[in-house]
Amino acid sequence: MASAPLRWIGFFGLAASAMTGRGPLLAGAQATVAATAPAATASSRQPVVLDSVIAVINGDVLLRSDLQAEIDMAALQPLSLPPGRDLERRAARRLINRTLILQQMQSQGMAKDVSDEEVEKDLDALREQLPGCRKSDCKTEAGWVRFLAQHNLTPNEVKERWRQRMQILNFIDTRFRAGVRISNPDIEDYYNKTLVPEFKKQNVSAPPLDDVSSRIEEVLLQQHVNVLLQDWLKSLRDQGNVIILDPALGQSNPSPENDEGDGA
Repeated sequence: MASAPLRWIGFFGLAASAMTGRGPLLAGAQATVAATAPAATASSRQPVVLDSVIAVINGDVLLRSDLQAEIDMAALQPLSLPPGRDLERRAARRLINRTLILQQMQSQGMAKDVSDEEVEKDLDALREQLPGCRKSDCKTEAGWVRFLAQHNLTPNEVKERWRQRMQILNFIDTRFRAGVRISNPDIEDYYNKTLVPEFKKQNVSAPPLDDVSSRIEEVLLQQHVNVLLQDWLKSLRDQGNVIILDPALGQSNPSPENDEGDGA
């Protein structure tokens, strides 16, 4: 069994800087981080909004910039957060779910170290299989940098976020996947009905089934795990304190049962 899922269809998106603050809550539903231009006079200074708080998860602050980073990182997993209606809402839901998982990993001491070599190996596989990446010739370093720049990303940023993603997947593997088995017919069905059509949309040839079967197996395993994971996330939300300050992004302490399969 492969150690990592099919990257561009993977169940979990990259972790944005989800745990960015632990200070007291700012008053109001639209709390902002602001600065003033140092050259301006006292009478002419106007606040410049640099960022805004969108949610507070058990004391950890999520910013508008974290949400944008989540959307940007979706370029590396286009099926995990496809464009369309309620894009920001779905991205916020994934960000909140992942924050809850990260908090549990920290409290349980289950954040397994992932080496630079493991991260690079994972990203090398991504660069070969991501449909949009093929058009930019991401096998070359220049092509990879160019592809990331088109999505407001940098190689170092992606490397660290991918490392955290791998840590989350390791945690999920340890906690939820024991005893789940995927059959060869299931793998073939996913390849023909999901993967091949996606590559056709990108006007590129799909890799042979033998080359991606192990990664498809991981995706299907994750789908089975999703049922267990959603129940667990629901209990975390019910027991915790999820405050969403922007009503357009959802309700505080919502159940993940209607999360449309967005995962974490």
